Amino acid sequence: MNLKNTHQAPVAAKKTHQHEIHGHKRRDDYFWLRDDERQAPEVLAYLNEENTFTEAVMAPLASLQKQLYDEMVARQEPALESVPYFKNGFWYISRFDEGKDFTVYARRKGDMDAPEQVILDCNERAKDKSYYELGELTLSSNAMLMAYSEDTVSRRQYTLRFKNLATGEDYPEVIEETAGAVWANDNETIFYVKQHPETLLPYQVYRHTLGTDASQDQLVYQEDDESFYLHLYKTRSEKYLVLGINSTTTCDCLLLDADKPDGEFAAFLPRERGHEYTVDHFRDKFYVLTNKTGKNFALMTSTQQTQQDGNNWTSVVPAREEVLLEGFDLMHDYLVVEERQAGLPLLRQIHYKSGEAKTLQFNDPVYTVFSHYNPDGNSNKFRYQYTSFTTPSSIYELDLDSGETRLLKQSKVMGDFASDDYQSERLWVSVRDQVKVPVSLVYKKALFNHENPLLVYAYGAYGESMDVSFSPSNLSLLDRGFVYAVAHVRGGEELGRHWYEDGKLLNKKNTFNDFIDVSQALVEQGYGAKDKLFAAGGSAGGLLIGAVINQAPELYKGVVASVPFVDVVSTMLDESIPLTTGEYDEWGNPNDADYYHYIHSYSPYDQVSEQAYPHMLVTSGLHDSQVQYWEPAKWVAKLRQHKTDDKQLLLYTDMEAGHGGKSGRFQHLVDVAREFAFLIDLAK
Repeated sequence: MNLKNTHQAPVAAKKTHQHEIHGHKRRDDYFWLRDDERQAPEVLAYLNEENTFTEAVMAPLASLQKQLYDEMVARQEPALESVPYFKNGFWYISRFDEGKDFTVYARRKGDMDAPEQVILDCNERAKDKSYYELGELTLSSNAMLMAYSEDTVSRRQYTLRFKNLATGEDYPEVIEETAGAVWANDNETIFYVKQHPETLLPYQVYRHTLGTDASQDQLVYQEDDESFYLHLYKTRSEKYLVLGINSTTTCDCLLLDADKPDGEFAAFLPRERGHEYTVDHFRDKFYVLTNKTGKNFALMTSTQQTQQDGNNWTSVVPAREEVLLEGFDLMHDYLVVEERQAGLPLLRQIHYKSGEAKTLQFNDPVYTVFSHYNPDGNSNKFRYQYTSFTTPSSIYELDLDSGETRLLKQSKVMGDFASDDYQSERLWVSVRDQVKVPVSLVYKKALFNHENPLLVYAYGAYGESMDVSFSPSNLSLLDRGFVYAVAHVRGGEELGRHWYEDGKLLNKKNTFNDFIDVSQALVEQGYGAKDKLFAAGGSAGGLLIGAVINQAPELYKGVVASVPFVDVVSTMLDESIPLTTGEYDEWGNPNDADYYHYIHSYSPYDQVSEQAYPHMLVTSGLHDSQVQYWEPAKWVAKLRQHKTDDKQLLLYTDMEAGHGGKSGRFQHLVDVAREFAFLIDLAK
C-alpha cells in the first residue's frame, strides 16, 4: 500500500452547538461548517485544507490515477453518435465529436442525406464555464421553435432560453430557476415549472408567450404542500398537457387541452393520499398506471378527461403479487409494458384487439432492458435498449408484427475487450431475517481465484432499482482482479413494491443489515478475500455506507462514500434545505418523536463512535443541491475526532461541482480514477 500517514490531517475547530427536540439533546461541534452562501472564508479554507491533504496523501498514486484515467478514456469511442429518429419531418441525431466534452444536437430535413442543421452545440454553450449541464431541450409542434435550459453552477437550477430554428434567431427572454417546460400546440405558448428560491422545490407553473417579457408571465398553478413537486409533459396523442404533481407516496395529474393554452388545468382525479398514478392519452383513451387496485400497479383505461374515482375504468393489465408494472409504451397496434419479476426487468407486448401477449427473452443471468425513444405512435417498430455486465449498451428495433429484431447500434469498447473474458452471475443471499436478497456480480474469468478483492455497491432507497449495466470504467477494476457486486438491498424496488416498503421509514435498518449480510456471504462463498472487502455507495447509498461502517467497521478494508447523505436528523428537521419536506415519506418526519429516535439510531453522523474504521475516501460537491456539502464535511471532521485507528480518512470536495460531479463527457472520469486508485492501492 502506497498511502501513508506521513501528512498531518486537518483538524476542524470544535464550536459547540446544541440541538434539542423531544427532550433529547444532540451536540453538534461542527455545525459551523454549514454556510448556505458558500462564501464563508473559514469554511472554504477548511474544505481547501482537506483537499490539499487528500492530494498530498494520494500523491504517490498520481501515476496510477493517470493510468486509470487514460485507460478509461481510451476505451471510449473517439466520436459518438446516437441512432437517428424521425419526427415532424426531420431526422434527429445527437453526437459527441472527437475531442469534445459536450453533445451536439442536429437534424436533417426529410432524409439523412439532407444538409445538417445544428440546433444546439453544447460545446459552444459550455465555453469558458467551469460547469455546464443541459437540462431541457424541447421543440414546438411545428418543430421550428426550441426551448432549452442550462445549469452553469451545478445546483440543478436551470435557465430557460428560446431559439427560432427557422431563422437562427435567439429570443431575448431568459427565465431563471426553472425545472422543465412543455409547448402548447399553438407554437407560441410554453408552460414551465419554477423552483422555490430557497428550497429549490419545483412548485409553480407559469404560462409564457414567446417574444414577450417574462415578467408578464401568468402563474397558472402553485403547489403549497411542500411534500410535492411538479413536472410537465405532453401525452402520446399530443392532445393534452399534463401537470404531474408527485410526492413519495401520492400522485396527482392535472390536464389541459394542448390546443387551448389559455384554458385552465383540470384535475384528472381528486387527490387521494397513497394513490400513485400517471396518465397518458392515445386514440381517444386515457391510459392510467395506478396502484389503486394493488401495490405493484395496474394499467387501466378511461374515456373521461375528469372523473371522481376509478370505478368505471377498464382493466388492461391487472395488478399482480409477483410482477411489478413499471411503465408502458403505446404503439400502433400494440401496448408494450415494462415489468419486473424476480428482480429482473421484462418487456412484454400485448396486441390491443386480440390481447395476445409475448415476452422478450434474454440470455444473460443479469441484465437491464427498457424502452428506448419511440416518438411515432403510428408505428409497430419498437426500439428498446439492452445492456448487461458483459454486454455494451445496445439499441434494438423490434418489429412487433413479425417478431424480427434488428440491432441498430451497440456501443463500442475500444482496445482488446472481449465479452467472453468476463463472467456475470446472479445469486440469492439469505439474510438475518431469512429474506433472500438478490446480488448481481461480475469478474474476469482468468483472474478469478476465490481470493479476489471484492467491491460491493448498493443504493437501497426511494424504490430505485439498481439495474446492472455495462461499464467501460469498471473494466479497470475487473482487469486487476476485482470482483464487482451490486447488492439489491431492500429500499429499492427490484422485487416489487414490498421490497421498497421493507427498506424505508421504520424499516430502514433492513437496508443496512442486508448489505452487511450480503458482504459476509459473498466472502464466505469465495467471491472475495476477507481482508480485501470494499464497499461503495453514493447519496442515499452513501448513507448506507455510513450506517454500515458504524455497525460493522471491521468487515471492510476500505470504503468510498460519494456525496453521502449522512446528517439525516439535522437535514430532515430543517425545512429550508432543498428536498427535505418531500422526503418525509421516505425517512419519516423527525418532528414525530418515534421517527426522530429511529432516524437518530442509524444516522451516520450521530452514531459515529470511538472505534476503528476502515480506510475511507469521501467525496462532495460544494454546490450540491441534494446533499449539502456540509454533511460529508461534518461527518469527516467528527470521524477524525473519534476514530481510534491510523487508517486513511480522506475528504475531497469539488469546489466547482454539485451532486453529479464534474460536467462533460470525460471530466467525471477524473473522479472515478481517484476512487479506483484508492481501492486498487488498498487491495495490494
